[in-house]
Amino acid sequence: MAIQQDYSIVQIEELTAGLPHEEHARFERIFDLSSTTGALVPPDAMIPWIEKQFGDVDATRQQKIVKITNKVTLEGVLFNWLRSSRPMWRHDIDLDRELDDGPPDPLADPYNGTPEDLFGRVRGKYCVTASNIAKFDGFHGLVVFNEKHPLRFTREMLHDYVDTGGRWGDLAHASDPEAKYYVFLWNCLWRAGASLLHGHAQVIMGRGMHYAAVEHLRRSASVYQAHERANYFSDLFLAHQSVGCAFEKDGTKVIANLTPKKENEVLLFAPFVSTSLKDRIYEVLECYRDRMGVTSFNLVIYTPPWSETPESWEGFPVIVRIVDRGDPSSRTADFGAMELYAASVVSSDPFALARNLKESLGEQ
Repeated sequence: MAIQQDYSIVQIEELTAGLPHEEHARFERIFDLSSTTGALVPPDAMIPWIEKQFGDVDATRQQKIVKITNKVTLEGVLFNWLRSSRPMWRHDIDLDRELDDGPPDPLADPYNGTPEDLFGRVRGKYCVTASNIAKFDGFHGLVVFNEKHPLRFTREMLHDYVDTGGRWGDLAHASDPEAKYYVFLWNCLWRAGASLLHGHAQVIMGRGMHYAAVEHLRRSASVYQAHERANYFSDLFLAHQSVGCAFEKDGTKVIANLTPKKENEVLLFAPFVSTSLKDRIYEVLECYRDRMGVTSFNLVIYTPPWSETPESWEGFPVIVRIVDRGDPSSRTADFGAMELYAASVVSSDPFALARNLKESLGEQ
């Protein structure tokens, strides 16, 4: 079913109710969907402030809140666009000035400012690896970008960052064949958890079992496969596609996630780390940066294990997750007790994100 009109997340119940039977059944196998109204009575003295902050008093009196839960993975989201207009403390930032005048940059000269792994460094065209001095795991490296400004990346640079990380993974796995669970991570700017401003990604290779979030996803997908006799990742894509929130380009599936971790989360699925997947990663980041004004983000690449394991990974694709971490000038954290212990609260609209992705990436 092709979605023609510009829907928003507040209309998703109406939209899914009109789906053909098979598509509706698939959507309901994966998602629990409901909405409620948050009502309030503001005092007269507050009205000028509400009008200045939110624009419309009536919009605050009756607020439609959409709740979506992925029943397979138990990732849940509460959507309310008014959350984007709540008061925030901000301070001006100038990345160029901070890069030039900030504290000493150990990544400026990685050959002398960072340690190397026992198997040495991997040198790419636009980056070089280092051994992380405070490690997540036994194998934990950095991919240090030659370009220190984290937002000045090109398609060729992005390909090189991912390829260099993969070559690091090959050496780590060769050093210890039991280390077979690989993850590539990029935390861009401090809002996303980066301790250093200089552009860099991280790579880890674990033993024993995959990292907890990845293993949870594998087990959830395995249970879905057993119950429904269908691949979870294929059905997740089709469920999003049926409401206009997913498309495919050159063999890579692109999804504006309906149960995002935080704002504007994109999922990419591919059979392996292909040229198409790397192109789509670059194009999503380009859309974030140049079209949507996103400057701080988290990116992760999950791969199946790099050698045989006791557990089954059949049907598990390479997965990329990219999420907007908000305005770096804001002093307000985007994660609170709700996100840590209950469900994510999100103000961005997956339908608007999907339209941006389709227009920017060129939906096929």
